[in-house]
Amino acid sequence: MRHNVAGKKLGRTSDHRKALLRNQLTSLIQAGRIQTTLAKAKALRPVAEKVITRSKSDTVHARRQVGRWIQDRDVIKKLFHEIGPRVADRPGGYTRIVKLGPRQGDGAEQAIIELVDRDES
Repeated sequence: MRHNVAGKKLGRTSDHRKALLRNQLTSLIQAGRIQTTLAKAKALRPVAEKVITRSKSDTVHARRQVGRWIQDRDVIKKLFHEIGPRVADRPGGYTRIVKLGPRQGDGAEQAIIELVDRDES
C-alpha cells in the first residue's frame, strides 16, 4: 500500500529529481510554458503551485523560501514583481497541463505545462 507517499520518483535519484524540478520550474517561470513528458509535468505542478503561492507576499522570508527552489535572481524578481501580483486574487490553480499525445521517438506521453494567465507577448 502507498499510504502517505507523495510524489513520483521519475526513475531518478532524489538529488537528480530535485535538480530536474528546479530546472523545469525556472524554465516555466521564465518562459510561461514548457513542453515535457506528462509524468514530469504532473510532478512539477505541485512544486510550481507552492512557489507561486509563496510569491504572493513579497517578504524577505518568502523570497528566501522561494530561493530554495529557484537560484536565478532574475527569475525570482520576475516571480515576485510580475507573476505574484498578477495572481494575487486567484486562490490557486496557477498552472494548466495540456496533453499533446505520444512522442515520435519513444512513445512517451507529451504535455505542455503553462501558467494560466501568462503574458502572451
